[in-house]
Amino acid sequence: MAIEFQFLSAIKKYLAHKKFDLVLYSTPPITFAKVIEFIKKRDHAYSYLLLKDIFPQNAVDMAMLKEGGFIHKQFLKKEKKLYQISDTIGCMSPANVSFVLTHNPEVNPKKVEVNPNTIEPIKFSYSDEEKKAIREKYNIPADRKVFVYGGNLGKPQGLDFLLETIEVTTNEEAFFLIVGGGTEFARMKEWFDAKQPKNAKLLQSLPKEDYDRMLAACDIGLIFLDKRFLIPNFPSRLLSYLEMKMPVLVATDPNTDIGDIVEENECGYKVLSGDQESMQNCLNKLLNEDLSVLGNNAEKLLLNKYTVDKSYFLIFSKLK
Repeated sequence: MAIEFQFLSAIKKYLAHKKFDLVLYSTPPITFAKVIEFIKKRDHAYSYLLLKDIFPQNAVDMAMLKEGGFIHKQFLKKEKKLYQISDTIGCMSPANVSFVLTHNPEVNPKKVEVNPNTIEPIKFSYSDEEKKAIREKYNIPADRKVFVYGGNLGKPQGLDFLLETIEVTTNEEAFFLIVGGGTEFARMKEWFDAKQPKNAKLLQSLPKEDYDRMLAACDIGLIFLDKRFLIPNFPSRLLSYLEMKMPVLVATDPNTDIGDIVEENECGYKVLSGDQESMQNCLNKLLNEDLSVLGNNAEKLLLNKYTVDKSYFLIFSKLK
């Protein structure tokens, strides 16, 4: 809550003689309205919001805020103010654009566009020997297809369904690797210690280079989201999988379009979080499919939609 005033004070103190053409900011946080207003008025700058998470609705979905309560109402005012003062709002996907416009009818549709997370792809060329060595290093079976979940382990990820999937999967070709950290890591570790699953392994967060090697040694990327979400989340871990030319299996709420995008571009499958029958069907499909075809399609999707030059063009074309 204090960061807005801290930024404003620092800008006035240290950047009084600097002129800015562009104010670029992401959510969360949503508490920068006064900072943006100040720079817009002082410098006639263009303001571009990169809408990564739709807050406070995501906190309501996770039962972290009470809908209609005092705190929720205060944050809603700040959210609407931020949308109002933004010259352009760049959303993560078409479903996010629809959500923003549906729930904020006062926002001009002309200033809302799709501008998702983007990266400058790196070509990874690990040899089969290197991939084998990384599996040996972390004691991961060399003769099984590895479904990897990498990244944040928090409440929004719907990790109960991931643990249920590990527990009920009987196909001996499948192995699950979970690499990450976060608020739910301790609970995940307790579960692994108690259950001692033979078809899965849990590793704490790795350094970036080791994590990339680990991803390259896996076969299929996993994305999980809590089924309670009303907002259309679009996890950035998708880009890490696409960068590795890896097929993706997405288990999400019914409101996000990340699974639709994966299926439309033929680089993986989607299921609704909680639908274990569909999950097992998709797992078995992937175990019997030519993953190189799906992997090539994954790379095409990345290059067509999620490279940094596309974000750059969308943002800087507004300044001309």
